[in-house]
Amino acid sequence: MNQQKRIEIFERLRAQNPNPTTELIYKTPFELLIAVVLSAQATDISVNKATKELYKIANTPETILALGVEKLKKHIKTIGLYNTKAENIIKLCRQLIEHHDSEVPNDREALETLPGVGRKTANVILNTAFGEPTIAVDTHIFRISNRIKLAPGKNVLEVEKKLLKVIPDEFKKDAHHWLILHGRYTCIARKPKCDQCCIFDLCEWKGKDKIINNITE
Repeated sequence: MNQQKRIEIFERLRAQNPNPTTELIYKTPFELLIAVVLSAQATDISVNKATKELYKIANTPETILALGVEKLKKHIKTIGLYNTKAENIIKLCRQLIEHHDSEVPNDREALETLPGVGRKTANVILNTAFGEPTIAVDTHIFRISNRIKLAPGKNVLEVEKKLLKVIPDEFKKDAHHWLILHGRYTCIARKPKCDQCCIFDLCEWKGKDKIINNITE
């Protein structure tokens, strides 16, 4: 895919959604951090449902730490891997209190030392909470980057590095959200909605014509 085509892709995604953001509901960087940790292998809808009630009684490192693991589990038991996530979140809260004055650090290295926080989660926090031009490659972004040939790669780190290299600076801050939303609602894993796609003519996926033909038949 050439650079002019990439620019056109992001211009169209921007025109369709000028101010994209996460679908996780949060008010502070800490609430976002907890929501992102919970969202691993879970839907944003399920996370929002759980955090809506959790944050009413505990939405700071101190108050969640005071809940303890067992009480926290009761609030997040509808979310996948909740046992492990509860353990990590309690440890994460203690670490924030002891080493970061209860504040979420605006630093990748510091973020990645927190229990339950890997590179993808750190990228989400840096981008969404602090406005940095990072790209968190999840399953949607990995699929799209390879499918439409935007930035093909064998693993998420390879795709992330390619995206950061080829996406023009003016689009980098919002690219993460545009690609996730496009993958979540249009360029879905099975039976992508090519007839509703704003970048259909720019896409280099070989299977797109078959999808369209099946729709029109």
